[in-house]
Amino acid sequence: MANGIQEIVGFISEYSRWTLAIIFLVSFGESFPFVSFLFPGTAMMVAAGTLIPSGIIPLWPVLIGSVAGATLGDFITYGIGYRFGPVLETHWPFVSRPHLLAKGHALFEKHGALSVFVGRFLGPVRAVVPLVAGSLQMPVERFLIANIVSAIIWAPALLFVGWCTVTAIGALSLAKELELPISIGIFIAVAVGLAVARRSRVSHGRRQ
Repeated sequence: MANGIQEIVGFISEYSRWTLAIIFLVSFGESFPFVSFLFPGTAMMVAAGTLIPSGIIPLWPVLIGSVAGATLGDFITYGIGYRFGPVLETHWPFVSRPHLLAKGHALFEKHGALSVFVGRFLGPVRAVVPLVAGSLQMPVERFLIANIVSAIIWAPALLFVGWCTVTAIGALSLAKELELPISIGIFIAVAVGLAVARRSRVSHGRRQ
């Protein structure tokens, strides 16, 4: 796992001229329900944030790529829900994880249109909420507003976590050569934490 993570972070560092495209794909994958279950996009976004203060990757392409990818990913997911909502529960990955759709519906029933904003910050459920919004025929204008505003907050927030971490380490006067290993360590910690939380939620959902 560590070798794979090192390769990903190293790839982002080496091909920094492609930052916008790479981060776009990362945030897009994190927003897409059929990919997010297998794709550690959140951890990659945090790790990318650790590479910004030193100038390894530029700030604005990261911000633009992450917001655009997250917005487009959720909009496509909304469109899938709008078109195929009634039959989603009989297809992968929901046929083996029916509790995710149930939680998405519960969130939407509780918060309405606000759930699109709130759901983006709720881990595995995040990619499900746009599907639910589409399947319930939420007006596209209302969805777009919540989608864009939440992406503008969500993406910088993840990058800021990595930025603050490596900046704090820099304040302790640690060697600059440690920045990439630290990025990898943060990536591993976030990925493991998300995996544990995800398994806990799945186990809890199955017991209900």
